[in-house]
Amino acid sequence: MHAVVAREAGGPEILQYTELPDPTPGPGQLLVRVAAAGVNFIDTYRRAGVYPMSYPHVVGAEGAGTVEALGDDVTGFAIGDRVAWHDGPGSYAELVAVDAAGAVHVPDGLDLTTAAALPLQGITAHYLVRSTFEVQPGHDVLLHAGAGGVGLLATQLAVAHGGRVLTTVSTPEKAALSSAAGAAHTIDYAAMDDITAELPAVVRKLTDGQGVHVVYDGVGRSTFEASLASLRTRGMLVLFGGASGQVPPFDPQRLNKAGSLFLTRPTSGHYTATRGELEWRMSEVFGAAVAGDLDVRVGSTFPLRDAGAAHAALEARATTGKVLLVP
Repeated sequence: MHAVVAREAGGPEILQYTELPDPTPGPGQLLVRVAAAGVNFIDTYRRAGVYPMSYPHVVGAEGAGTVEALGDDVTGFAIGDRVAWHDGPGSYAELVAVDAAGAVHVPDGLDLTTAAALPLQGITAHYLVRSTFEVQPGHDVLLHAGAGGVGLLATQLAVAHGGRVLTTVSTPEKAALSSAAGAAHTIDYAAMDDITAELPAVVRKLTDGQGVHVVYDGVGRSTFEASLASLRTRGMLVLFGGASGQVPPFDPQRLNKAGSLFLTRPTSGHYTATRGELEWRMSEVFGAAVAGDLDVRVGSTFPLRDAGAAHAALEARATTGKVLLVP
């Protein structure tokens, strides 16, 4: 099979498109023919060595495809089933062995390309809006990177549950996409000389001086201070990523002085801790997509051999919606 391998930590240029032996499913695993693999920031962190990894390794962890073989002790799946997953190491490949415990069935009416775009970002958007801070009618929400994959999905979910969403964007094109997803206001942070001072001022003007109930921040280092300053008393900052870099060490006493604020750093594994929780989140996300209530934007599709270009585009924040690799 063909696969994309990171042989050492480094930039997008270290990714190699190569041939490897076909994997064999172990006990409790499915061998899946990959229709499309999702490209996510966590892939870039692992490639770059931000997160500890062994090298060499086949990159990627998300995708959708068709089951070709079953390992021992697999129940609930059959050869020919269409499945998707968000935590299947080695997904930048034509074939991948995926733990059955982390795979879900793709419903009729949803094509595999769209299904591949939903597991990680769909689960993330769902746990942010439905669990970490449960958006309800009357809540004001600030969401960074409103035209990104998570941003577009989370905006739709938050609006569907009664929230008023403010988003940050960097171009007029991204503003239009965010508005189409339901954002009440889009804020062009690229035009700001000092985002830490200017963004909170804009947010407070839009919220009668109060600030927002919650900030969903997947950008990290460059937006963290502005996010804190945009919260109302007892508001929550949900730091779910670090697209601009990781946030430096932080004195929790600042939360007291800023209004008894809450700060959390969630990860998807803790919000899919049981099979029931995984199935609940994915059934709601897939169901909304099939019903037409959730618009899933695949912004860019790259051939598998061009994974390095996909990583470079994602890290340059030159993409919108979901980025996929197709074998």
